[in-house]
Amino acid sequence: MATVTLKGNPINTIGTLPKAGSKAPAFSLTKGDLSNAHLDDYKGVKVVLNIFPSVDTGTCAQSVRQFNKEAAELENTKVLCVSKDLPFAQGRFCGAEGIENVEMLSDFKDGNFGKAYGLEFSDGPLQSLHSRAVVVLNEEGKVIYTEQVAETVDEPNYKSALEALMDA
Repeated sequence: MATVTLKGNPINTIGTLPKAGSKAPAFSLTKGDLSNAHLDDYKGVKVVLNIFPSVDTGTCAQSVRQFNKEAAELENTKVLCVSKDLPFAQGRFCGAEGIENVEMLSDFKDGNFGKAYGLEFSDGPLQSLHSRAVVVLNEEGKVIYTEQVAETVDEPNYKSALEALMDA
């Protein structure tokens, strides 16, 4: 279990993020067209998992915008933005914002991604949503960087995540 805060109030996740050096847990998430995306679909490319509670909050939206901007300059890298938002809401946001360089994926069907990555909130006002985190994978699906954002309303450390990509 990890303890983070929401506006200074402690809230807990069901587990901890995968450790650097471990194989990333498999996942099945839903794309905007309602088809499935699996971890194996991204073999051979570096992956940034930008994970957050909901695209309908300011900080979450900003993380998508920032990674969208950064992703345009990354080679052999996919940025996957993961939340429990419905694919329709994710698509509406991306259309309104001109987001084209990241892939929005939803864990709305069964929440297994949040459980496998240990980042589902177990209590507090955001219970069952995902905590804000970044997980970076190399081309073989091995975890090379993680960040569990300590204060939910804060943005992740984009620079550290991008540096991990460059070092991979």
